[in-house]
Amino acid sequence: MTEPPSESKTVAFATLGCKLNQVDTQEVQQLLASRGFRPVPFDEPAQVYVINTCTVTARADFSDRQMIRRAVARNPDALVVVTGCYAQTSPDAVAQIPGVDLIVGNQEKYDLAALLDSLTKRERPLVRVGDIQRAVGIPVAPLTRFSGRSRAFVKIQDGCQHRCAFCIVPYARGGSRSREPEVVRDQVTRLAEAGYGEVVLTGVDMGHYGRDLVPRSTLAALVRGLVDVVGLRRLRLSSILPPYFTDELIEVIAGSPRICPHLHVPLQSGSVRILRRMRRPYTTRSYHSLVERLSSIIPDLGLGADVIVGFPGETDADFEETRALIEALPFSYLHVFSYSDRKGTEAVRLPEHVPPRAIRERSKALRWMSDAKNLAFRRRLVGRPEEVLVLETRDRATGRLVGLTGNYVEVLFQGPDEWMGRFLTVAVTEAGVGRTLGEVGP
Repeated sequence: MTEPPSESKTVAFATLGCKLNQVDTQEVQQLLASRGFRPVPFDEPAQVYVINTCTVTARADFSDRQMIRRAVARNPDALVVVTGCYAQTSPDAVAQIPGVDLIVGNQEKYDLAALLDSLTKRERPLVRVGDIQRAVGIPVAPLTRFSGRSRAFVKIQDGCQHRCAFCIVPYARGGSRSREPEVVRDQVTRLAEAGYGEVVLTGVDMGHYGRDLVPRSTLAALVRGLVDVVGLRRLRLSSILPPYFTDELIEVIAGSPRICPHLHVPLQSGSVRILRRMRRPYTTRSYHSLVERLSSIIPDLGLGADVIVGFPGETDADFEETRALIEALPFSYLHVFSYSDRKGTEAVRLPEHVPPRAIRERSKALRWMSDAKNLAFRRRLVGRPEEVLVLETRDRATGRLVGLTGNYVEVLFQGPDEWMGRFLTVAVTEAGVGRTLGEVGP
């Protein structure tokens, strides 16, 4: 085993994009810490800057480049490392940015500690980006702590087998690969022992979990083996595609009080024609049936969905089908995305691109629907006691504590910092536009 550096170096991380990127950053940060690197905030001077990038949209690429330039400007003598999805898909573009010293792919980032041992400032960056499509398995990076005091995230799966027409992620993350159940259970156990009240399971295509393992496993089997971890109060599942909701998985989710009554089930469009054009692996009929089943057997289910507005070829009639489906289903929130071209995807080459003005108007209409559904959902909680996990940051506008319910509602209430990270019972007193208020009883 390589010895840690004789003199501790400071390292600062910037993470762009999804929750999975945040988990990756935490894992790499702990690997570096075990080798003697001392983490500092990104806004402080550091000897090494690591920018973990996103490439889900062209705007994300722009934000990546801005963050890289900020690091270079903050300390021109620092080593600047770029990793993540933009580094994986566009290493040549990253190499053109002055001041970058090392470009590391999504699989190679787990070797960052060894690469930094001999890295020095360079005229041209060192590039360590392999063929992500050949990646097998996920390197083990023990995670015993997470930023904050309340919630922790555990990566159980990476990559994706689907080739949706609008998505660049499979080219950035590779094919679906899973972590061994024993590794996942060990991480969850360590985090529960460290006092984290909630653990969130994450992945790119999480429902595909276990199909690449020998012997094969399933998400249902993994979750069933986690709910009895000593000290675990809540287990939350992140986004799962509709086809992966097997009878066994639904039974496990509905049958354990430790699993949060909150699911995120991507929709993208309520038009059968547009779903086919997007290459999504489900129909509106199957989606509708699944949501009705979930909401009927999971009391007070918090239900979220992603929707893409203005996909090439989307007509007014297609959009109305989307709006009608959303209106008919019991969503508690939506993530509405305005379509924009992403180089390297099939959608870029499709005809009948929707005018930007129509996309803006349709997006606004769905965001209004999302706000209305969210308000109606939160109003049903008024007058009820809710168990909340107190988060580690206060609400900026009011200065109140923020408690997260199992069904993913943030409740604001008065209290001391000592309550952060604890579970409390809060009486919900008010649900208004944009916020929910509560009180802790005597």
